[in-house]
Amino acid sequence: MDRKPPRGLFITGNNTGVGKTHVAGLIAQSLRNAGLRVGAYKPAASGLIQQDGRWISEDVQTLWEASGKIWDTQRICPQTFHAPLAPHLSARAEGKEIDTSLLRTGFDYWKQQYAAGECDFILVEGAGGLLSPMSDEDYVADLALEFGLPLIVVAANRLGMINETLQTLLTAQSYQQGVPIAGIVLNDIAAEVSDVSRDSNRAELARHCQTPILTHVPFGANQLPDPVDWLSLASTTPSA
Repeated sequence: MDRKPPRGLFITGNNTGVGKTHVAGLIAQSLRNAGLRVGAYKPAASGLIQQDGRWISEDVQTLWEASGKIWDTQRICPQTFHAPLAPHLSARAEGKEIDTSLLRTGFDYWKQQYAAGECDFILVEGAGGLLSPMSDEDYVADLALEFGLPLIVVAANRLGMINETLQTLLTAQSYQQGVPIAGIVLNDIAAEVSDVSRDSNRAELARHCQTPILTHVPFGANQLPDPVDWLSLASTTPSA
């Protein structure tokens, strides 16, 4: 086992459906614009859609495109399932079982690419939030801990996000020996402006936690609105 993890970040969310993949793609694009080769790994994906006569994961497609279309999608995500459920339940709906060993060994490929100098940075995206089950025994937090990468918490900018995000930070801080958090990305997941909390959520969240809010991504953005030193964040292990 490698003593030192590769340089990278683990993207999680304060809930399901908060735009983790979109934000991960924007981070990958930002790193590539800085001249880095970016690897992308999603241990398992569910909720496939049919496109041009084949079943695909939109998340995997986004990560493949954002990382430069140079990696085998099977390496990006070695386990995909049809039903829009937690991965182990989606697998079971197909009469299968999720491979808990592959959840982990799939990351070994990326560590090897990093060690060989074939990629400079690895982005891992979990499924749902930190306590979303990946199997009957594993939560997303278990993989984040084992991979040794600091967290980026994607927080949907909507009513209730203060509670959701603080709960995520507390979970990271208290889960086993603690999962390091690099920062929060606030993400607008809808165009409508009827939710008046969207105007005050960032300031309120900053008032209630010490974890830095790195940027606020507008709905539909095709690039990050602020410069962020992702390399530095990947090298640090700040607390929640």
